[in-house]
Amino acid sequence: MNTPSTPLPGGIRTLGDSTVTRYGYGAMQLAGPWVMGPPADHDGALAVLREAVSLGITHIDTSYAYGPRITNELIREALHPYPKSLFIATKVGANRDAQGGWPTARRPQDLRKQVHENLESLGVEALDLVNMRMGDAQGPQPGSIAEAFETLVGLQREGLIRHLGVSNATAEQIAEARGIAPIVCVQNMYNLAHRHDDDLVDHLAADGIAYVPFFPLGGFTPLQSEALSQVASRLEATPMSVALAWLMQRSPNILLIPGTSSTAHLRENIAGAGLCLSDEDMAELDSIGP
Repeated sequence: MNTPSTPLPGGIRTLGDSTVTRYGYGAMQLAGPWVMGPPADHDGALAVLREAVSLGITHIDTSYAYGPRITNELIREALHPYPKSLFIATKVGANRDAQGGWPTARRPQDLRKQVHENLESLGVEALDLVNMRMGDAQGPQPGSIAEAFETLVGLQREGLIRHLGVSNATAEQIAEARGIAPIVCVQNMYNLAHRHDDDLVDHLAADGIAYVPFFPLGGFTPLQSEALSQVASRLEATPMSVALAWLMQRSPNILLIPGTSSTAHLRENIAGAGLCLSDEDMAELDSIGP
């Protein structure tokens, strides 16, 4: 087991048979507009990845669908051969169309192809973590996860995947997946304003399973709230810093993967996530939820 030592906010957490920093990095924003095509600043994208690792981050989240292929290739160019401590998570279950859409692709042959595409583009013999993406661009949708997840379990038995997770999924799908094989994390949309998974976060924490919120700062619709602004003003911090700090203090099983294409913004996010919020601050922020 690798055991990184880091001054990053939140310290470290066990994820499967590895230990990762609770503060990670999401690579989605390294692709072009709407997560399509190459970045405007290729060298800048490489610099962000190298800076993330130099600052101690050991958890990077990506997907072959970002670009598509672009973020995986950037990660490989910037960081390969990878440090032993680096843990790269990816996801399968969707493709990209010419209009930038995210059509589902969860047939067994689709998933096998996506796993091999991730292996090839990242330049690894086995993927650290593959999240089975359910739902669609509108969010989680009902339906069985069994066939898709069993396909990934088969690929895990072949030695191509080390750990499994579930993304954009309902509580029922997560329970169904856990009945088939162990998972190490759930990756769903969750932030101060989007709190539908509150009970799920606590349930997973009790079972020792990590929760990885995507769009921790609101995604394409940045968080806006009077309470958030008031707490930020009182702490002389930015609202986004407070939003990250709230997530870090919300539950010890939460792993953060905020994305950015700027090294300066990366450092600002790390500093923000390290803010210490009082009980009063947390209670005021908790009122923001739906």
